[in-house]
Amino acid sequence: MTLISEGEMEKLIGREAFRDAILFLARSFIAVHEASPRVAALFATQQRWLLCHAGLDHYFRALQTGQPGLTRSAMGHLALRHGLSSRNTAYAFFDEALKYDVIRLADGSGDARTDPVVLAPSILAWLAHWYSLHFRTLDLIDGADRALRFQSRLDTLLPVVAPLAAQALLATPEVRGAGPLYTIFTWADAGGLLVDRLISGIDWEARAEQGQLLTDVTSISSLAQAFGLSRAHTSRKLAAAESIGGLGWSGQRGRSRLWISVGFYEEYAGVQERKLLLIDRALAKAVTLTGSLSDKPAIADA
Repeated sequence: MTLISEGEMEKLIGREAFRDAILFLARSFIAVHEASPRVAALFATQQRWLLCHAGLDHYFRALQTGQPGLTRSAMGHLALRHGLSSRNTAYAFFDEALKYDVIRLADGSGDARTDPVVLAPSILAWLAHWYSLHFRTLDLIDGADRALRFQSRLDTLLPVVAPLAAQALLATPEVRGAGPLYTIFTWADAGGLLVDRLISGIDWEARAEQGQLLTDVTSISSLAQAFGLSRAHTSRKLAAAESIGGLGWSGQRGRSRLWISVGFYEEYAGVQERKLLLIDRALAKAVTLTGSLSDKPAIADA
């Protein structure tokens, strides 16, 4: 199947097709939040997003290989192994996922502190959608048909793509630790969504000062309200980014359009570019593995 090389992606980054694909991805993340804000908010910080992928890796590999399933204790071990959080933070994340029916006890009852969990059917559907969005983004860049191929073999490919992609994402410094502007937002409550909103609001046709990209964001209150954040919290994040030249007001503060720097956009695009490459490779490997399935688990040696 079609696979974009790193060199090819670097050549594509400055082109309009790549820019349009990145905007599509950012707007799609916003749409996911609007459709299911509680679930989206649960994974809207970098730490929780990484914890999610660590859990998915363990969960799907356990399903394929017959190993013990994902438990609260396992979530704590995963957080420490990957250097993501303390054990207690991982436990709190697990408990919240259980509370909001992201995961549920495998047998429908038992002890949530010790018994394995499964993904809720609705979350499996959202996970498939999340991967499909990335495959559609890749297809926008090079005109291939990954999304169609993935959807046509969803039941077979999703359990293999998810752990392959998760391990790659967790092992990649460019994904785990973005630049200083991106980091201001992504480790805070719903910070990833704030960045997606700024990126999705870029007006590429508007005239702006050199090095600046005008957005359609004009109100801090509206920006905060869209993601269930306080105005004070949102203002602090914007001020921190403004202090290092990442964004600003095109006119009177709070009464004009926000701009973001080209450098801010490039940080975001760089993270998405790396993530897309890793997910593209996960799909290619999953297609190979599942195309020659025998009685052996598909990802046992992956």
